[in-house]
Amino acid sequence: MKICVLPGDGIGTEITAQAVRVLQALELKFEMEEAPIGGAGYRALGHPLPESTLALAKASDAILFGAVGDFSLDHLPRELRPEQAILGLRKALNLFANFRPAIVYPELVQASTLKAEVVAGLDILIIRELTGDIYFGQPRGIRRLDNGEREGFDTMRYAESEIRRVAHVGFQAARKRSGRLCSVDKANVLESSQVWREVAIRVGKDYPTVKLSHMYVDNAAMQLLKNPRQFDVIVTGNMFGDILSDEASMLTGSIGMLPSASLNDRKFGLYEPIHGSAPDIAGKDIANPLATILSAAMMLRYSFDRAEDAVRIETAVKKVLALGIRTGDIYEPGMTKVGTAGMGDAVLAAL
Repeated sequence: MKICVLPGDGIGTEITAQAVRVLQALELKFEMEEAPIGGAGYRALGHPLPESTLALAKASDAILFGAVGDFSLDHLPRELRPEQAILGLRKALNLFANFRPAIVYPELVQASTLKAEVVAGLDILIIRELTGDIYFGQPRGIRRLDNGEREGFDTMRYAESEIRRVAHVGFQAARKRSGRLCSVDKANVLESSQVWREVAIRVGKDYPTVKLSHMYVDNAAMQLLKNPRQFDVIVTGNMFGDILSDEASMLTGSIGMLPSASLNDRKFGLYEPIHGSAPDIAGKDIANPLATILSAAMMLRYSFDRAEDAVRIETAVKKVLALGIRTGDIYEPGMTKVGTAGMGDAVLAAL
């Protein structure tokens, strides 16, 4: 089991280190190799996704990813900015299905900005298509109009095959849970969403035990705040999924708690916390590493078929929370406040 470790920028190095410690504690036969990416890749080798880093990723069985983003490099051309590294990996490795669970742990119900009775017991899985849509559609660019002003343009587009493969992933995930799948689109306005809905309905015929529903994205955004427990699995496009999954993350009380997995059709996956590089707190030993540790658990489950070891990690995290151990983002008076390394120590002790 070869793991490509890409800590990246900001707090990425700190949180990834704790996840590596947890994986090593399992005493499995992992081979881990680290490489620079994002701003670190640009500073070391002149590109956010160096050729050597991409080669290592392709030669591995999974990627443990930290975060990319460095405000000091925002002056660079877009193709050299740190954030382009993650887009490049998704495209090069065909990581088309992004799994973003939003789970409210009983110990953190009060940390949510919503009322406890609204979020208690919440367990949603958002599946976001990751390699198509407006982020990759052509044509795109900035042009000068006849009147002299500039115009920026991007193209939202989806081929049936792109929709079909992620719809299958959504139905398969729903079949393993409660058998409910909500497909989110904007079919009342967008042609690409009309095709999305038609394909989702056709694919649904292959899964008679799964109940398929549809919802416009603006309504879905509202319903996530009004009655989030009505959802089980949501499948949606790249841009809509980007927005809705971040919204759902805050239902849980902290973006520092949520892992993610980006998978291709060969069980190869990139596993990362959904928060960013947070350069303002980098190096201060205050970042929450639990999302990264839980991402490592997802890696064991989805890429290595080691569900029992994934459960060990998840159970250890739950035990730590039950003991009242907290990083600053989820701290409440009366709890035990720890830093990044201290949280790693606590998870190892629970493990």
